[in-house]
Amino acid sequence: MRSTILLALLMPLGVATSGAQTAAPLPAVTSGGASSGAPQALRHAHGVRAADDAREAAVLAKCKSPPSPTGGPGAGVRAPVAAPPTRHEYTVTEIPGVIAGGQQWKSLWTEHGLEANTLTFFIADGIIAAADGGILIPQAEKSQVIELTAAGKVSVVYRNTRTGGALSRSRSGVLFIAQRELNPALAELAPKRRLLADRYQGEPLDCLGVGLNDLTADSTGGVYFTMGGLYYADSHGTITRYGENLRTNGLVLSPDEHVLYVTNGPKLMAFDVQPDGSLSGQRELVTLPDGPGDGSTIDQDGRIYVSGGTGGVRVVSPDGKYLGSIPTPLGVQSVTFGGPDKRTLFALMSVPSEGRTGAEIIAIPMLAQGYRGRAK
Repeated sequence: MRSTILLALLMPLGVATSGAQTAAPLPAVTSGGASSGAPQALRHAHGVRAADDAREAAVLAKCKSPPSPTGGPGAGVRAPVAAPPTRHEYTVTEIPGVIAGGQQWKSLWTEHGLEANTLTFFIADGIIAAADGGILIPQAEKSQVIELTAAGKVSVVYRNTRTGGALSRSRSGVLFIAQRELNPALAELAPKRRLLADRYQGEPLDCLGVGLNDLTADSTGGVYFTMGGLYYADSHGTITRYGENLRTNGLVLSPDEHVLYVTNGPKLMAFDVQPDGSLSGQRELVTLPDGPGDGSTIDQDGRIYVSGGTGGVRVVSPDGKYLGSIPTPLGVQSVTFGGPDKRTLFALMSVPSEGRTGAEIIAIPMLAQGYRGRAK
């Protein structure tokens, strides 16, 4: 059934599928392991965020300015996750040049957490387009990346990703992942597997005191990422912080890579990108209705698409005009253009199921075309 739905959505557009190769594993972090029934804060295994690892307290204690510890007895354990709201009716209205009125989202893939109260971004987060018209789905909970092809086939394409979450592929084809395990890092998955950066001002990224979130790769081998604030790791792995008074989440580069967009709570901010990758000209582009922004993507004409809040996917012009919202059956965390001509918008939703949270991928046909020169 899942394959039939995906084929019905994409195959009329002329999708050609191809097999994916599994890359060699990244070096693993030494771990003590734990049984599946152990409290989360006592686990020392892949699939566990730094904040949920009992060893993090010892790492933070060695920081020059230690943040509030999240490890230790009873700390760092995920609180019960409230069930997402029930699905609601929605009507897609026309946004000229973006989407035709009356379009409907189609469900393509659903998976539930390995245990009760698993957070949705452990199951799937930070989706991006795949080369064959499908999408890549990072699964931090399993430390792997899966591909959902245009033919509806699901396969594991990367393993041992160290609790890898968000993905980004640069214009030159380099694929990066945000590793959220103890000692968080930015790592390259393809064409080769290597560490890009894991230290800021000589200390591990743990010392920033917040989780590694989203990233977007530029064409020079550098990566912009969010970790409470806004950072840039250049091609040599040197990290610099930018911006003031930011509470960041999703981010994306403009098609020409001259502007970086990043969410700041309910506001979407813009920065000018300099030739060396540095940022200047911080400014507020627009205030988003219906709550804070989450994941972001961009189309060929430079329009920004921001998930989060309660209104679905918000659409903003590059000059800061709010163009409207594409409503969704449930709230969405991550969005990306995909399909053979990148005229399909994919979104990741939270879904409830028997005391567990789940992730669901939905897709909708678009008039707008995603930027074809970069997966994100």
